[in-house]
Amino acid sequence: MNRAWAVIKAHPYISNVLAYTTLFASADLIQQGVLGGKPAAGSASEDSVAIDWCQTARVATVGFCFHANFNYHWLRGLERMLPGGGVKAVAGKVVVDQLVAAPLTISAFYIGLSLLENKDDPLADWRQNFWTSYKTGVVFWSTMQAVNFALVPPVARTVFLGGIALTFTIFLCHLRGQSGHTPE
Repeated sequence: MNRAWAVIKAHPYISNVLAYTTLFASADLIQQGVLGGKPAAGSASEDSVAIDWCQTARVATVGFCFHANFNYHWLRGLERMLPGGGVKAVAGKVVVDQLVAAPLTISAFYIGLSLLENKDDPLADWRQNFWTSYKTGVVFWSTMQAVNFALVPPVARTVFLGGIALTFTIFLCHLRGQSGHTPE
């Protein structure tokens, strides 16, 4: 474990981006396999699920191209803007995060996937799911970010955030799937 921590500390950007991308892909796989998968073609078992690997690649791409990079730089900037782990600093970080980063990251998820799918209207999924995602995220992320800002060292915040984002990304993928989403 000490060796892994040494690598993260020595190369925080690369470690954070790779971890975040892997977690986004994992979230989509979990969502497809557990929550929203369709039975595999020709499968005798109802437990066998067909995985849409293209969908997983798109989710990983959005995670890599936007979310991992944005969160790495956002958290560093937020720490410089509001340094410390006291109650006032943590509350300020959580409020700013929910007012600025949350709408951007949720929008990037829905619009980014729609663009990768060449949707005629790349805003359709966003219009349908944004408010539900945002309201749920305010409750979930406010709690998780308070823990992140108060207890996690700055060098590990993006990795921690990625781990927590696994749960929220499963929710986003599931919500998107439940709203009648089909790739074009």
